[in-house]
Amino acid sequence: MILSGKGKLIILDRDGVLNAMQPQPISDPDQWHPLPGSMDAVAFLTQSGYTVVVAENMSGIGRNQVTMEQLNEVHGKMHNYIQKAGGRLSGVWFCPHTSNAKCHCRKPQPGLLLDILDRLHMRAEDTWLVGDGIRDMEAIAAIGGHPILVLTGKGKETLKMETLPEDTQVYDDLLDFAKFCRTQAEKSAEE
Repeated sequence: MILSGKGKLIILDRDGVLNAMQPQPISDPDQWHPLPGSMDAVAFLTQSGYTVVVAENMSGIGRNQVTMEQLNEVHGKMHNYIQKAGGRLSGVWFCPHTSNAKCHCRKPQPGLLLDILDRLHMRAEDTWLVGDGIRDMEAIAAIGGHPILVLTGKGKETLKMETLPEDTQVYDDLLDFAKFCRTQAEKSAEE
């Protein structure tokens, strides 16, 4: 896997990758707590030239457990933490539907990811999705991108219980992956 940063897109799942999992959908900024090293990881990726976005299933909206105002407040806190660490998100995409809706945007369906690629003018083969669940891995594999499983959130259970797409890379956490990306970008810059 060669990453150089420029023209590369890294899509992050939110819960279990950037922040600690909660038993219920996060509806209050006070419930959102970054995982250790995750804010630095986004900073490393941003500073190495990667475009970084978030793509999440947010069925709490469809189940009326989270309002758009609450979601915006939670994302505001997330953006502030990332910016304080020196990072930047180029966007946050989410599917508000429940699994019963049979939509095309809820991971593992690829609709959300295809929308991101279209809007950012990126290519699937230059895209990595970092997640902690099988839905994340299946969604990125379906479009020809690169699945990255982190062992935070439900990642350890996913690794034990699921058959992952063939080219899935596994890292301890987002910071571990970001350090790898940063090293690759530095090597590429030297060439």
